Amino acid sequence: MELTNPTLVKALLESHGFRFSKPMGQNFLIASWVPEDIADSARLTKEDGVLEIGPGIGVLTRELCERAGRVLSLELDERLRPILAKTLAAYDNVDVVFTDAVKADLISLCREHLGKRPWHVCANLPYNVTTPLLTAFIEAGCFESITVMIQREAAQRLCAAPGSADYCAFTAEVDWFMERETLFDVSPDCFLPQPKVTSTVLRLTKREAPLCQVTDERFFLRVLKAAFAQRRKALPNAINAAMPQLSKDAVRETLEEMGLSPDIRGEKLSALQFAILANSLLCKLNG
Repeated sequence: MELTNPTLVKALLESHGFRFSKPMGQNFLIASWVPEDIADSARLTKEDGVLEIGPGIGVLTRELCERAGRVLSLELDERLRPILAKTLAAYDNVDVVFTDAVKADLISLCREHLGKRPWHVCANLPYNVTTPLLTAFIEAGCFESITVMIQREAAQRLCAAPGSADYCAFTAEVDWFMERETLFDVSPDCFLPQPKVTSTVLRLTKREAPLCQVTDERFFLRVLKAAFAQRRKALPNAINAAMPQLSKDAVRETLEEMGLSPDIRGEKLSALQFAILANSLLCKLNG
């Protein structure tokens, strides 16, 4: 069955009494080039295992099955169970698990279904859970690459440069763990139903080596998030407000040692600069 033919897709859905759910962010692809190009962009081989979130009716899933050794697809909507059983019947290298990916133990599921292969993520992510899912993928530290289609504005934030309006704590966190690459845009008319925004496909690749060594990664992330919790404040004030054990004077002193203004805001610092700042602050804290 051609899963990107609008007429056939509508007939398939109607035969199962399926109606789209806005809260679940369901928009199914009806342009064949899109799932093909997304799957190609993931650069998968038969040696790889791939995690997909939100397969819908399986249009991207089938492309992943053609390329990867094993596919694990997580779907929240139980109504899609009979549809996916039909559309994926020809493939014996896919497991569909019906669960909430945001709440799931992704590492345990991948270990169970993908085994010891290298793990990757490739998905058309629901817009409403983009940030929590990407955070889970990145902080799990077990995925070699993450190739996803998300809302274009979200992609712009992920790839923003320090000092730009789109730059945020999550931008710096992603940059710390992953190399970022924007690939291509996908217009609303490639979906059924059509979303109101343009989508972007991007690939995040796990860094082979960190930008620098950090003394305590959890502390580094706390400093990073504290810097943006009140982003209009100067960095010493923002960090002290979230982490009172770090005095404003200690932060100012460290910034000056780094050759930065003591009144600089967090949005001006790169991920590397945050790492250097965190290392120095932890050293001062420990005496």
